[in-house]
Amino acid sequence: MNHFHRPENFDLEAVRRKVSEIQSRDRAAATDDENSGSPELNSFARRIAAQFRETSYSPSMILGQIRLLEFLVLFAIGLGVHTFYWGRDVLGSPVSLGVMALGTALAVLLLQIVDAYQVQSLRGPLRALPRILGAWAISFALMALALFLLKSGDQYSRLWFVTWFGVGAVYLIVERKLLGDAFCRWGRNGIMERRAVIIGGGDPAKNLIRALEQQPDNDIRICGIFDDRDDSRSPSMVAGYPKLGTIAELVEFARLASIDMLIISLPLSAEGRILQMLRKLWVLPVDIRLAAHANKLRFRPRSYSHVGAVPMLDIFDKPIRDWDSVAKRIFDITFSLIALALLWPVMIGAAIAVKATSKGPVFFIQKRHGFNNEIINVFKFRSMYTDMGDPTARKAVTKGDPRVTPVGRFIRKSSIDELPQLFNVLRGELSLVGPRPHAVLAQTHDRLFVDVVEGYFARHRVKPGVTGWAQINGWRGEVDNDDKIKFRTAYDLYYIENWSLLFDLKILFLTPIRLLNTENAY
Repeated sequence: MNHFHRPENFDLEAVRRKVSEIQSRDRAAATDDENSGSPELNSFARRIAAQFRETSYSPSMILGQIRLLEFLVLFAIGLGVHTFYWGRDVLGSPVSLGVMALGTALAVLLLQIVDAYQVQSLRGPLRALPRILGAWAISFALMALALFLLKSGDQYSRLWFVTWFGVGAVYLIVERKLLGDAFCRWGRNGIMERRAVIIGGGDPAKNLIRALEQQPDNDIRICGIFDDRDDSRSPSMVAGYPKLGTIAELVEFARLASIDMLIISLPLSAEGRILQMLRKLWVLPVDIRLAAHANKLRFRPRSYSHVGAVPMLDIFDKPIRDWDSVAKRIFDITFSLIALALLWPVMIGAAIAVKATSKGPVFFIQKRHGFNNEIINVFKFRSMYTDMGDPTARKAVTKGDPRVTPVGRFIRKSSIDELPQLFNVLRGELSLVGPRPHAVLAQTHDRLFVDVVEGYFARHRVKPGVTGWAQINGWRGEVDNDDKIKFRTAYDLYYIENWSLLFDLKILFLTPIRLLNTENAY
């Protein structure tokens, strides 16, 4: 079965005509925009991006959920059979519960060892069935051996043991058949896929696409091709897929569409061109791979990832992905609720003080850059006089700034004005820990931050945070010179590359201590 995908409503001839028309019309405008540093994506590419706006389900996330489901159901079967036969309150027997839990965990581990949690195994359940039932049987054999060696076998009924095995086996057969049908349906409907963009055109791109098409377990959907070369060297259609624009335009495309992977289809000998591309593309929160199927030079196996049998050199990985993102979200919700439970008197007091001492709303809402450079509305307690507020943050707050109210000066120094951002965290727009979100037009010396720091937008590869590594290291408050934003960005990038939950916990607990230093907070 071929699981290679083209965009929905795909009409090859119509697309070819449309691409030629739009590229001719937009080439001059795109050239001007690229020279100005802000390329405008052509209308055809925008329509393609709109098809892929909704996030797809990551295969690794679904596989993790299947592992958890099978553990819970197989454990429940053992518990249910025990209760059905003897009517005993097994919940009062920690030893019996422990045996069932360990036995079920062993079964899931063995299923993992025999590759029963690979996409190809789930798509072809009949082929994988002998391995699945074999792993289930081996887990029971090992449990029986352990009980025999511990001289505990007489404490457990053989009838319960055999019935648990039989019912569990039937469940696995039925469940895997249903999952096989679901996986094929999800693949056709685009629910479970990895969306990729090919970088580079001509024969290398065509050969890569053909190689991917031949993979029976391919979960890649190609959304389009981007290449800086003109049509004479890089045709507008490659293997039935349209060239949507230049590399600079790809950055905007990847922010509009939910893209998982960029695949560079260039030979390793084109080192200069690859490096030039990576300088533009590494700011995106996606996997970046270099297709290695046509390269004769070989590296260590751990350097590669694969789509079927097609090798890819791993250049960049998306930070905080899949189950890490789930763990971080649970972390954010848990500690945000704890913070609200502890700090609500402070927040109510701040709201009363703001409202009682100056006219205007309690809250100040400012547009800032969020994950993947999206614009979000960030909440703060209002610290300026209403008629002097600066939603764009073009003019940074300085020491003794007359725009700041007396109450505002206190809540800014103590960072109490940031507490409403806990609601942004619960809404999923911010994380508790991450690079601080900057206002859209924030600048230093009349230059936007992006013009000061190369790769500035790379700090948006993860959700911004209420607090961050830069802030607890003293880089907070006014940005009145280039070095301050450069150091902030450097600390933010270090955080992204070294993220862990323990790192988040360290930053979170150091934040109240480091906030006592109010030297740069006005």
